[in-house]
Amino acid sequence: MRSKQFLHGMIAGLVIFAVAAILGNVARAASTEQVIYSFAGDADGEYVDSDLVMDSAGNIYGTTVQGGSGSGTVFELTPSGGGWTHTVLYSFTGLADGGQPYKGVTLDSAGNLYGATVVGGSFSGPCVEAGCGVVYKLTNNGGTWTQTVIHTFTGGNDGQGPGAGVTFDKHGNLYGMTPIGGANGLGTIYQMTADANGNWKERVIHTFTGGTDGSSASAGRLILDRAGNLYGVATTGGANQSGTAFELSPAPGGTFTFKTLYAFKGSPDAGFPYGALVFDKSGKLYGTTYYDGANDLGSVYQLTNSNGTWSESVLYSFKGGKDGSSPISNLVVDRAGNLWGTTSEGGAGCSCGTIVELSNRSGQWRERVAYRFASVPDGAFVYNGMIADAAGNLYGATVHGGNTDDGTIYKFTP
Repeated sequence: MRSKQFLHGMIAGLVIFAVAAILGNVARAASTEQVIYSFAGDADGEYVDSDLVMDSAGNIYGTTVQGGSGSGTVFELTPSGGGWTHTVLYSFTGLADGGQPYKGVTLDSAGNLYGATVVGGSFSGPCVEAGCGVVYKLTNNGGTWTQTVIHTFTGGNDGQGPGAGVTFDKHGNLYGMTPIGGANGLGTIYQMTADANGNWKERVIHTFTGGTDGSSASAGRLILDRAGNLYGVATTGGANQSGTAFELSPAPGGTFTFKTLYAFKGSPDAGFPYGALVFDKSGKLYGTTYYDGANDLGSVYQLTNSNGTWSESVLYSFKGGKDGSSPISNLVVDRAGNLWGTTSEGGAGCSCGTIVELSNRSGQWRERVAYRFASVPDGAFVYNGMIADAAGNLYGATVHGGNTDDGTIYKFTP
């Protein structure tokens, strides 16, 4: 992951958050990291480029991009006897059911799972070889999971290769993004609505132009505020060609109004955001960028709203080496207002990524490396952020590492 082109292709998936204490990588004695599951590859799944979700019982859900029936899996990790039990809920074939499910799944109120795949589905038009991708639903009937495709992308105006997870609003509508396709070939934002019979319909609510709105919707899923406004980032485009942060607001007649909140300027400013945004309790937004910052090794940034006008500030610029570099992930805001995130590279030895904390002390943000991944049998290469449980423990995924180097799920206790 050294070139912008390669990273963008990998993240978007174009057409195409145990041994740590022993290794001494924990920055504080009170902090611990533990690999709670190592993927075995093949039918078990591999390459865990997945955000995670946790249900009220403490079960964890996510996806693997490869393995299973050949084109990825949806999995569940269940707490069991002081350990964790791994179950493959569905294996993708890469055909009409979709394939390569990047970035995890989303739970609805009934415990069903929803996600998107980069390939599979319609093998026609621009997607004749790999398919244009699908949005899918996994329905839980007494422990038996059934997969249904609720939209098949055509590669035309509806978009192609959805590489981001999906988001529910309070009305039960789903929202997601595609990095390519659409009327301009630069990606879309779409809405999925179900009728009384459970039939889903997709419509595009924004088509990226590559102008001031940006282009190439990020791999980070959209988030909503209490008013139902959507927030996200575009990885490229914008006034400075370094990406944008944006808002989509519901308007009369079922339409949406698009507003660019900030156009990233590139080094020493932030640039090229891949991960999702997150709100803190005061309504500020936070995110990471893979490139730029003062050292062109990525950054953490803050967006602040003052009477409808948003301003941006870089809170930290990564330095590389032991400090970490190139974050792709979203951030987690803990109860004290500290930010927790990951870097995809840097750290010690293998440069396999880090867990970092940013804390605000009297208006000054300070960064510390809380953990450095060490590769097999530890995790390696952290392409996603983390989730928190009720006790404040953090959980995430790595695409490599583990016993067979096929990826891990880890638990980090600050």
